[in-house]
Amino acid sequence: GARPRYEFVTNSDGRLDGPALKGEPFCAGAYEWTFRVGEYFATCGIPVAATPFLGDVPIRFGIDNPEEHYHVPLLCSPWTFSTYRGS
Repeated sequence: GARPRYEFVTNSDGRLDGPALKGEPFCAGAYEWTFRVGEYFATCGIPVAATPFLGDVPIRFGIDNPEEHYHVPLLCSPWTFSTYRGS
């Protein structure tokens, strides 16, 4: 399988403090981000089952123009998630 190239940790608001990718690493192509939501909810003290319903959530998306702004939010609870290209 693919090995992670970068690892990020969100702030207390669940966001990164700056862009995930910028400059040369930010190029056209296919991306996959894996959000470790099961671990996140467990460390936040949110009651979940011993085996989380959602452990890791992979989001696969494409970048056509790295000159544009891409915002890829993940909205989630221990039982559901949604994503979209934000502004």
